[in-house]
Order: sequence, then C-alpha cells, then structure tokens
Amino acid sequence: MITHIVFFKLSNPTPEGIATVREKLLSMQGKIAELRHLEAGIDVIRSERSYDVALYTRFDSLDDLQAYQVHPYHAGEVVPLMKSLCSSIVAVDYEG
Repeated sequence: MITHIVFFKLSNPTPEGIATVREKLLSMQGKIAELRHLEAGIDVIRSERSYDVALYTRFDSLDDLQAYQVHPYHAGEVVPLMKSLCSSIVAVDYEG
C-alpha cells in the first residue's frame, strides 16, 4: 500500500478559499478508480507553522499513484486550482 499525503498553504487563507480547496480535493472521490482512500481536512490549530489543508490518500501500488498523478481529472482540474490558490504545496509518499 502507498500513502500519499499533501499539505496546502493558501496564498490568501480565507474560510471560503480553504473550503473551496477541501471541496475540490474531496470531489476526486469516485472519479479516480485508483484511489483506495481519500480524506481532506482543514487545520484547526492555525499556528504559524501550520498548513491550511491536508490531503491523505492511499493506493495499492506505485503504478496506481502514478496513474492518479496523470489522471485527467486530477491533472486537468484539481492541480491547476491548487496551484492557483496556494503559495506552498508539499507532499510525502511512503510504503506501508
């Protein structure tokens, strides 16, 4: 199993913008067959080091993660929106 975690820091972290990011991430459910698990949460601590939104996804294999990365919905709709709204996006991928 591959876990893919991404953190998003918005350029302008308004409640509306944060909600838009979370909703768009959750909209991938049911559209990308390789996704085995999908969660998106909004940070509740709001410290200086916090990111605004976290994405937690799981895949059966690295090949499935790669298929997700280039899937038309992810690459064509989700990624461009995230890039337009975020000042920083970081990710970690691990097996286990």
